[in-house]
Amino acid sequence: MFKKILIANRGEIACRVIKTARKMGIKTVAVYSDADRDAVHVEMADEAVHIGPPAAAQSYLLADKIIEACKATGAEAVHPGYGFLSERASFCQALKDNGIVFIGPNPRAIEAMGDKIESKKFANAAKVSTVPGFLGVIEDAEHAVKIANEIGYPVMIKASAGGGGKGMRIAWNDAECREGFVLSKNEAAASFGDDRVFVEKFIVDPRHIEIQVLGDKHGNVIYLGERECSIQRRNQKVIEEAPSPLLDEATRKRMGEQAVALAKAVDYDSAGTVEFVADQNKNFYFLEMNTRLQVEHPVTELITGVDLVEQMIRVAYGEKLALTQADVKLDGWAVESRIYAEDPFRNFLPSIGRLTRYRPPEEGSDGEITVRNDTGVTEGGEISMFYDPMIAKLVTHAPTRAQAIEAQADALDAFVIDGIQHNIPFLASLMGHERWKAGKLSTGFIKEEYPDGFHGNVPQAEDMKLLAAVALSIEIQRKDRLDNLPGRLRPHSGELREDWVVKVGGDYVDVKVPSGFVGVPLEIDALFPGDVEPVAISTRYQQGELLWTGMVGEREVTMQVRPVLNGVELRYRGATSVVKVLLPFTAQLDKLMPIKAPPDTSKYLLCPMPGLVISIDVAEGEEIKAGSTLAVVEAMKMQNVLRAERDCKVKSIKAKAGDSLAVDAVIIEFE
Repeated sequence: MFKKILIANRGEIACRVIKTARKMGIKTVAVYSDADRDAVHVEMADEAVHIGPPAAAQSYLLADKIIEACKATGAEAVHPGYGFLSERASFCQALKDNGIVFIGPNPRAIEAMGDKIESKKFANAAKVSTVPGFLGVIEDAEHAVKIANEIGYPVMIKASAGGGGKGMRIAWNDAECREGFVLSKNEAAASFGDDRVFVEKFIVDPRHIEIQVLGDKHGNVIYLGERECSIQRRNQKVIEEAPSPLLDEATRKRMGEQAVALAKAVDYDSAGTVEFVADQNKNFYFLEMNTRLQVEHPVTELITGVDLVEQMIRVAYGEKLALTQADVKLDGWAVESRIYAEDPFRNFLPSIGRLTRYRPPEEGSDGEITVRNDTGVTEGGEISMFYDPMIAKLVTHAPTRAQAIEAQADALDAFVIDGIQHNIPFLASLMGHERWKAGKLSTGFIKEEYPDGFHGNVPQAEDMKLLAAVALSIEIQRKDRLDNLPGRLRPHSGELREDWVVKVGGDYVDVKVPSGFVGVPLEIDALFPGDVEPVAISTRYQQGELLWTGMVGEREVTMQVRPVLNGVELRYRGATSVVKVLLPFTAQLDKLMPIKAPPDTSKYLLCPMPGLVISIDVAEGEEIKAGSTLAVVEAMKMQNVLRAERDCKVKSIKAKAGDSLAVDAVIIEFE
């Protein structure tokens, strides 16, 4: 077996590979840019080599730097992770020419299947059902429009060398096709160093299902079930699960066998993914093959018990697969949430900054439930504008889909992140969405269910009592602490106050506390309006902790707690609620307080996320129409077009191309 390998990647990707290498007794070498000098993967590896400035094109994407690092450290092989250089046949060949093993497929397989255009041509020649599209060179935007009209709208414009949702746009008409072609081409060039794009038919109401394949250098190829990745935003996956709620065993077998046939045809010899688009009637079409390990591979590992990184390393070393197709059994259900540094309340735009708090839920198995968190960050670390905004991948495994979803909801409630905006509120809200729980999915799910954007979850009626109970226990504990401070002019009577009013949002709830013990642990009884019997509340929570865990009646509850003026902010199941616990007289006065109106920002175009201004597309004094492009801002390798929401006139322009702006910085002022 290899003695030392180099991981040509960063973040949670590199950390994931290092964990398996450690388990196998293999030493590891990390590479890092200036921005990653203090990153977790650098600390985890046995050695680390600096390879350049923050921009990926000047560091992680330079094959020569990786080869130099291998020679300097004596690394025998390179694992490319699941991005950057993983699908470059030239990189694979360069390693081979220098006597270094590539932990991935052979160059022929990468060339045949790694390029989306070439893979389509290959699949067509092999008589595999594919989505209609144009696979030739697209000369310009007008050529793209011509092709789109021949295929028929809607169409998908995709980067040939792309992945991760970069360089991908859906067009429903000529105007969107022209714009999408330019943006996809620019993103492809910036992210992959290859600006080729292709156009294909977009299947209406589609589902994204992919088959995990695994091959060795001795002609053996198997498939390890499927994953469904239909919950997407901006064509990038947000939620993955295995298996798919759509497929039956017969369809799974057909898809798997087709994926294996494609892999065998190109002598595929590593872990890879054959992606399909499927309609609601289980008809499926070959989409592309990713000749690398996928971000969502943990869900496959949890339902099969197979460590895919270990298998990749063993295959690269020349070992035969120890598994046959008959050995592959799917056990239970796994759900993965991609936790991103992005603001779901601002159309999922990226957010950068320092993680002032980062405390994931505890990993491991508890009974039938398993929690796994793949991450490459730590508390105090910084989310950089130069790379993908992924913070972590939270995975839960359970015997059934419903149990895995419930476990995921609990784990998200316990995941504490402060300092940046993140998508946990959306993910937690999604776990309670009836359509998601029913498995009635499509890639248009987010757009269909949140047409006006995500505005936060509203606490359900059954959750209101839980919020009130938790806030009441916190306030009673706080009051008791103050009452027992030394130096009081009037000693505390020691009696537990019975009458309270809990304000949840704008609702006032009268609560009686007939009995209880105030301390750690706290145990009290609370009688809510309409109830005959009081509910028991117990917790070991202490003042200042970020998580409240305990029992409310027969229900085990976990909530995040943040202090606010005269109350607490509770985060539960995707809803954020400000809850105040008041004395009855104080509540009467509180009802009389005026509500402060938010400031009017309608006359300004504000930067929706920290980013770089690519262009300002209007001039001072210009009359503009609703829908017109105002500016383009780039963040984390994605170009975001800012449009006018109404007809207006530009009064002044506060930024210029090349400026780096903070969130909510003024770009344009209108009259």
